[in-house]
Amino acid sequence: MAFWWPLIVLGVAYLVCRFLLMLIPPNVPSIEVDASDVMEDGSQNKENSYIYIPRKGKMAQADMVRCYEPATMKYLGSFPALTPDEVREHVAQAREAQKIWKSSSFRQRRQFLRILLKYIIEHQELICEISSRDTGKTMVDASLGEIMTTCEKITWLLAEGEKWLKPEYRSSGRSMLHKRAKVEFHPLGVIGAIVSWNYPFHNVFNPMLAAVFSGNAVVIKVSEHASWSGCFYFRIIQAALAAVGAPENLVHIITGFAETGQALVSSVDKIIFVGSPGVGKMIMQKASETLIPVTLELGGKDAFIVCEDVDLPSVVQIAMRGALQSSGQNCAGAERFYVHKDIYQSFVTHIVRLVKSVSVGPPLAGRYDMGAICMQEHSEKLQNLVNDALDKGAEIVGRGRFGHLGEDAVDQFFLPTVIVNVNHTMKLMQEEAFGPIIPIMEFSSDEEVIKLANDSNYGLGCAVFSGSQKRAIAIASQLHCGVAAINDFASTYMCQSLPFGGVKHSGFGRFAGVEGLRACCLVKSVVEDRWWPFIKTVIPKPIQYPVSENAFEFQESLVEALYGLYIRDRLRSLVNVMKIISAHNSKSENMKKRQ
Repeated sequence: MAFWWPLIVLGVAYLVCRFLLMLIPPNVPSIEVDASDVMEDGSQNKENSYIYIPRKGKMAQADMVRCYEPATMKYLGSFPALTPDEVREHVAQAREAQKIWKSSSFRQRRQFLRILLKYIIEHQELICEISSRDTGKTMVDASLGEIMTTCEKITWLLAEGEKWLKPEYRSSGRSMLHKRAKVEFHPLGVIGAIVSWNYPFHNVFNPMLAAVFSGNAVVIKVSEHASWSGCFYFRIIQAALAAVGAPENLVHIITGFAETGQALVSSVDKIIFVGSPGVGKMIMQKASETLIPVTLELGGKDAFIVCEDVDLPSVVQIAMRGALQSSGQNCAGAERFYVHKDIYQSFVTHIVRLVKSVSVGPPLAGRYDMGAICMQEHSEKLQNLVNDALDKGAEIVGRGRFGHLGEDAVDQFFLPTVIVNVNHTMKLMQEEAFGPIIPIMEFSSDEEVIKLANDSNYGLGCAVFSGSQKRAIAIASQLHCGVAAINDFASTYMCQSLPFGGVKHSGFGRFAGVEGLRACCLVKSVVEDRWWPFIKTVIPKPIQYPVSENAFEFQESLVEALYGLYIRDRLRSLVNVMKIISAHNSKSENMKKRQ
């Protein structure tokens, strides 16, 4: 016992010291970011005072990206639509900066993350308000989808990022026992990202954080529907990089239309795209010209499955959040609801009651549950999906209510809508809606709902609810999708250690998690001598040039000695290998003596 006491004391002392060190706050400087021109305080220039009226229908690409608040149509400003030459210049500047940054320490990279985290926590209201003004989402939705997800990603990188980017040692196998095998992760160079409008803050920070922490530069093209907010968020990144002494031009935000995005794909070392399947296919085609790796996140038509043994009130609340968050602006939105026939009517009654209480209006003008539709004319697309369903026998059983809207603002809003009697012949059950529509279909068995959920061109995520966790897991395991939440919705994305992405028309490749972080790297396999310089690689004499007459016999015996299924056969072959080598050594000695 006397032997163990010193070890126990040392162990306790170590734990106490670790705990005390955790209590010492890190020295994280604050950064100043000028927000005077984006605050709604009357100090904006006169351009910001008029109402913007976008032209209907598709327009030819302009030389400026004009931005406006979807909820009020108030003009926010304009940004240049960069030409291909200008894009290439941005990438060239980023490439020069990356040559310096790739040698930065993980300590410096972690400090960059801490500075960002500190600023985000201290300026949540500002960040959310800018996101709300640019996309129409509510402040609560902005906090859930923008702030929490980004903070979670930063804290995961702080805790585990370095661990997953350090060399990883692997088994060297039987024939290479004298070798050491490892995988190294080197930065690719310049990562390109083309991101969507639904989460303007997180969609910028998500690829930027992974790229910069893994030693890359990054050039991000923000959506033409959310350029105003993206360009402000860029200021935060610039200030944090300057605070840690990072090279200028390491991170770029560019604005523009399709031509700008195509030029970016042609110039970078990897492209990450978040958007529609149609544009994703064009991105792939363009990337094939330079054969760069591609990560595509192309949306989904996620199934929300409710078995008969659930706690109905709590599941209905989760269903509402999944369907209505940010007017359907969620990463893995619940768009198809399958409810067991035994509780179908009760579920519909509960959801209709909740939907009718939902108020829709300008998110910063009052306490509204849902904001505006971000993209121009998207409400028309949503109504077309509803009309198609109604024409084929569906029925609207509940809708939300408008708040105080101006007469000209109605086109930018869409009431949350509950639809029953739906089936898979309807476009609403097949096409991504990206809107606050809740189509509910009943099922009779687990086998039936699995078949229904898999009947989709998309395969991003799913949510399965059951009083039996084992049953929910069994259903989810048979759904062809990239992420699954058991008795919850979208919880997988809040676990930033997990990869995120889908299959089929939802895309391929992953961001987030270990897989997403390492996807920003050149993955290099390395083999080195384990006991250098004492044991080095020497070609066995029987297979040295010119090869001997029994060279194949030697190889045949060597293979069986290494990989034979039975010990007896392996030992016999090993003896034969040693005999052949010994015979060759004796022959060599005799030849030397004769000389």
